[in-house]
Amino acid sequence: MAPRKGIAAALDELERLYGRPRKPVPKTPLEWILWENVAYLVDDERRELAFRALGKKAGWTADRIAKASRPALLEATRLGGMHPEQRVERLKDVAELALAEGSADLSHLRRMPPAQARKVLKKFPGIGDPGADKILLFCGFENVLALDSNALRAAVRLGYGEEAKSYASTYRSALAALAPGLGRDPAVLRRASQLLRIHGQGLCKRNAPDCDDCPLSSRCRYYAREAVGSPRTRG
Repeated sequence: MAPRKGIAAALDELERLYGRPRKPVPKTPLEWILWENVAYLVDDERRELAFRALGKKAGWTADRIAKASRPALLEATRLGGMHPEQRVERLKDVAELALAEGSADLSHLRRMPPAQARKVLKKFPGIGDPGADKILLFCGFENVLALDSNALRAAVRLGYGEEAKSYASTYRSALAALAPGLGRDPAVLRRASQLLRIHGQGLCKRNAPDCDDCPLSSRCRYYAREAVGSPRTRG
């Protein structure tokens, strides 16, 4: 068998380093939106703690969250970092928006054209293009790569896409650069999204990335430009 090249080989290296990505906890589009809004600036473990507490205290459907008391919701949001009271109001807003769409969990988006479903998702707090892409991908509604800010940074540093003045332009350039090497298989796209995100959270963090321990340094555009030969700490 011929050796894998390009992004496929890079992802294999990342999986050897970090292990196979966990299956995400959220299942429905609404659960993904709640996952994003129940916590703020915390790691995945703490976000999951808050999300599961929300499920126990109120549930993960719009009708149940709409009926839940604010103190009950606050018990969950307090587990998810700063500004818990603001996040209670966000959860109430999410429920109201979902009910206005006529769906308790937004599963009806599956029947919409992807562009229309994306437009609906972007009505919700905390959901921009990357978040909408992630929901469409992981819910099986569209085979499109999704890159959060950590995954995008890792991809661009590896040479996939160009850093532009706007985040949206950088995002689009990375998607275009990665597309030929990833194809349209949803399992491949989900794996790429997760592994690049994990790498961006880990060795390839925004400040002082740990290039010395990264198995991709030899093929990394960022490393070649910023770290090689630098007298300061690499990165």
